[in-house]
Amino acid sequence: MTALDNLSTPGIWYFTDQMSAGEAAEFAGEVESLGYSTLWTPDTIGRDPFAHIAWLASQTTSLTFATGIANIFHRHAGPMKQVANTIGEQSGGRFILGLGVSHGPMVAGLRGLDYSKPLTQMREYLAAMEAQPFRGQTPVDPVPVVLAALGPKMIELAGTAADGAHPYWTTPEHTAQAREILGPDSLLCVEQKVCLSTDADAAREAARTAIAIYADLPNYRNNWKRLGFTEDEIQQRDNRFIDAVVVWGDEDRIRRGVQDHYDAGATHVCIQPLSTDGANTLDRNALRALAPSA
Repeated sequence: MTALDNLSTPGIWYFTDQMSAGEAAEFAGEVESLGYSTLWTPDTIGRDPFAHIAWLASQTTSLTFATGIANIFHRHAGPMKQVANTIGEQSGGRFILGLGVSHGPMVAGLRGLDYSKPLTQMREYLAAMEAQPFRGQTPVDPVPVVLAALGPKMIELAGTAADGAHPYWTTPEHTAQAREILGPDSLLCVEQKVCLSTDADAAREAARTAIAIYADLPNYRNNWKRLGFTEDEIQQRDNRFIDAVVVWGDEDRIRRGVQDHYDAGATHVCIQPLSTDGANTLDRNALRALAPSA
């Protein structure tokens, strides 16, 4: 089985930085045993995602792993090609390379790097990766590459210069728009936050806690505005906005919300479970209740 073979089955997107290595391996094993196809992990200021995925892949047998996303400003195109091919080959093809330009506050602010033309920089980075030599063992099948893409120009680039897109913090309406831009053949791997709770106040509070670190980032804010939300709705975390970007409710309601993305043209949906018990709490009940094998 390659990374592409079972993408129609939902996956999980989750931060594992607060878990020990053993706990993260146990978590990956549970995700695998529950029938999820893919585990997506971020690249922020925590663990190196590639070293971490290499460890997790060694502790599992069938689960695919994906970076959601690897920041192109953190690594030269040559080493990025090296690590993608290395993990792809050593995991037996269980790897998807998600790349992105991240955000100005991370790249220019924290790292002190040039963030003046992110779209151009991504286009040039992909061309540089393609041109870089690689003389090691290669995977049987090329490692799929998807781009963190929200706006129409980045989505278009994801379809023409990569294998597809990985939108984050979006809606089924955005999924339909992305599919139209990408065309029928590109991958469209959509992240969707979910909260397994029928308590509206608790679920919305969990959603507002999750959105707090993202709401002021221009890439997300501009995309939400393109989707029709006002500055005031975003700033005030209005219920209409919260209910559109986080699917909450009982198991059936959440499964319908995930299916909405597939109906809109998603190749794959990776759910990120939010807990009403706090931001750093894994809702294992949601993980099990929403499992493909359930």
